[in-house]
Amino acid sequence: MSAWAVGLITLACVCGGAALGMVLQRVLPEHHLNESSKDVVKLVSGLIATLSALVLGLLIASSKNSFDAVNDAFKDGAARVILVDRVLAQYGPEAKEPRELFQSAVAHRIQVLFPDEVGSGAAMDALRGSAALESVQAKVRALVPANEIQRELQSRALQILGDLAQARWLGFERTETSTPPAFLVVLVAWLAVMFASFGLFAPRHATAIVALFIGALAVSTAIFLIEEMNRPLDGVIAVSSAPIRNAVNLLGK
Repeated sequence: MSAWAVGLITLACVCGGAALGMVLQRVLPEHHLNESSKDVVKLVSGLIATLSALVLGLLIASSKNSFDAVNDAFKDGAARVILVDRVLAQYGPEAKEPRELFQSAVAHRIQVLFPDEVGSGAAMDALRGSAALESVQAKVRALVPANEIQRELQSRALQILGDLAQARWLGFERTETSTPPAFLVVLVAWLAVMFASFGLFAPRHATAIVALFIGALAVSTAIFLIEEMNRPLDGVIAVSSAPIRNAVNLLGK
């Protein structure tokens, strides 16, 4: 389910909770809405609000940390891409074939990870794909060093390529993280109950209704942000392709 769908469902549930509270305000007997009842409802709604705020804060922090980790991994990968190209260039003309294959593999991976059309769904396939990078590693291993310097450069290139392969799989695992559906269901239920308690004692005029809607929109947006940051390669909030594209522009030079 997309982040937009989750956010809209949350907004509908929370607004529905507030509307239910306002309906109950009209149908419940008067003694259910006296000051004593209001105090009890306020205590319970305050408890739910505290729990919801705590959980939302933790989820936002966790999603932001995950998003930043993927973003930093792409920046680090861009630097390693340049390093591989420079090491192969220093190796000599014998490394021309693996160098060109590496440049082609990186350029293709960028096109799949960051396609011009949004939401193509190919980003995860690019993270899973490993054949091109393994082909480059095989070509580098096949090189026959003529001296100690070339042997060191070959070893260095293989080390960086191995780090790139590891970073790719780590990025794949991080982009696969998502908030468990049951967790979201419970959180949205808490929010709906909380807004139902707000609607139960809210005055029935435009100002109160608009205030309740703004509050519902705020919590729905928070959940939308959580879901968006859990998908760092797609959606409105996505990692930038600028570092890796800049690296590609430097390859072969």
